[in-house]
Amino acid sequence: MPQNTVRKQIHLAAHFPGVNNTTVWADPESKSQIDFESFLHLARTAERGLFDFFFLAEGLRLREHRGRIHDLDVVGRPDTLTVLEALAGATTHLGLAGTINTTFNEPYELAKQFATLDHLSDGRAAWNLVTSSDAFTGENFRRGGYLDHSQRYVRAHEIVDVTRRLWDGWRPGAPVVDRENGIFAADSDIAPFDIHTTQFDISGRFEVPRSPQGHPVLLQAGDSDEGREFGAAKADAIFTGHGTLEEGHAFYADVKGRLAKYGRSHADLKILPAATFVLGDSAEDAAERARHIRLQQVSPQTAIAFLEQVWGRDLSGYDPEGPLPDVEPEDNLNITRGRVRHAKDPRAVALAWREKAEAEKLSIRELIIEVTARQQFVGTPDHVAAEIDRYVQTDASDGFILVPHLTPGGLDEFVDKVVPLLQERGSFRTEYEGATLRSHLDLRHPHEIDEGVQAS
Repeated sequence: MPQNTVRKQIHLAAHFPGVNNTTVWADPESKSQIDFESFLHLARTAERGLFDFFFLAEGLRLREHRGRIHDLDVVGRPDTLTVLEALAGATTHLGLAGTINTTFNEPYELAKQFATLDHLSDGRAAWNLVTSSDAFTGENFRRGGYLDHSQRYVRAHEIVDVTRRLWDGWRPGAPVVDRENGIFAADSDIAPFDIHTTQFDISGRFEVPRSPQGHPVLLQAGDSDEGREFGAAKADAIFTGHGTLEEGHAFYADVKGRLAKYGRSHADLKILPAATFVLGDSAEDAAERARHIRLQQVSPQTAIAFLEQVWGRDLSGYDPEGPLPDVEPEDNLNITRGRVRHAKDPRAVALAWREKAEAEKLSIRELIIEVTARQQFVGTPDHVAAEIDRYVQTDASDGFILVPHLTPGGLDEFVDKVVPLLQERGSFRTEYEGATLRSHLDLRHPHEIDEGVQAS
């Protein structure tokens, strides 16, 4: 490929997966999900690979399936901000992104926490905004499951507006630290706030000076129409589950097409789907490895548990290697308590799954392997590099958040074998050119965006 060809640059992030249906936590090569050394290994591997950022998900309550703790979603995770603050001192360029819920947290506290992380990391902080109307999770919090489902994005919009106002509370260049006159920060340096919205009534002055990025980078995960609109209005990057090239093109065009109404350009929002990868010496070798991994991820018990989430009933008597149940789902969406990634209408899901199973002659386990799969790049390093590049160059994404199946060494092979090939294609950096996460993601300073909106 000619080196003088201008190519869209690929953005890559590393997801620390924790315990869920993506990881193979029972594999002998899998290490602790809690020891700091595991977080440190993955973060340093990502930085060695010149990735944009390291990404942590969040678990606010242990999920329960038929009254028992289960491992089909993120569980047992240490506090996100504590881990990221520790990593800030152990890395130099890598962005540090944490998922923190907008429903069960307060804006002043969030603004202070992320401004602090941005200061400690010299401008590498990011906040992944998520919403929840899950009353079961809410039982862990003072107000419980008080927030109606229809209000979750109302609160999310307001919490972003409020935290941004707090981050902007200090004048640029403050504090002055005038030792001769004994002035650390003048009253005029710190604007008072008096905020009254449908969700918040707060007043005072923000106590943390402006951080290196102005505002930490904001990520968002949400695929509903409401979620897409929220991302277009507020986010710097969207963490999506869209996998195929066709789905990627459609999602990319839809969300990017919403930006203009908010005075934003295509470059102001990055689309970063989650993706897994399996490398092999040949296409056949990689395919066999991928099949083995998926069989580890979706055990017979896991397959039945996923099916029970839709059917809303005990299906333990069914053979995972046999056909789907001939009974209809029940109206019992609480068989799994906690966030479940299924449509609200279980009968519609069951109908679609039956049609797929019949057409492709799939057993229960084979079906669950198919319907729970993320975007997956499988093949030789050359093939995987070419496919990732194709998605980005054809605007199906701006890059990917990679979710390795092993903790913490699952990213090592990708960094050693695929990153150099992306660099040879001219699609990925060969060194960090800036110091902040905004510079890695090629994002404007938030005040440049504000000025552009005002000018328009």
